[in-house]
Amino acid sequence: MLQIYSNVHADRLLHIVFELGDIKASRTDLSPSDQFLQVSLLSADSGKKFKPHKHIWKKPSYTHTIAQESWCVIQGSVQVYYYDIDDKLIHTAVLNQGDCSITFEGGHSYNILEDNSVIYEFKTGPYLGQENDKVFID
Repeated sequence: MLQIYSNVHADRLLHIVFELGDIKASRTDLSPSDQFLQVSLLSADSGKKFKPHKHIWKKPSYTHTIAQESWCVIQGSVQVYYYDIDDKLIHTAVLNQGDCSITFEGGHSYNILEDNSVIYEFKTGPYLGQENDKVFID
């Protein structure tokens, strides 16, 4: 797992790249617990069961939110460009089948490398429209 920190504020985790080959346990929590977007990788054998459950509504303990985003490649490959909070490019990576990218802060851009690539995208919500969600980096 590669953790990419800001060059501007060295203690701020901006992005994570997790490759399928990085699996080392039956559960790997990819996101720090203080982030809005919680991502974990589960690896299990046939017969593993999870108890039925539901999640409870709770009052938020924050006054500001940011849309955080994750891309998980199901098929194909994607070139990812990661940006710092000052909009400077800080890292690039190629995601292949089974790999995952998580962005907590900073910018990102994607370039699909193969025809018929399939990606799951996850974002924190609620979604209030593009004008309230993002600004483009020139």
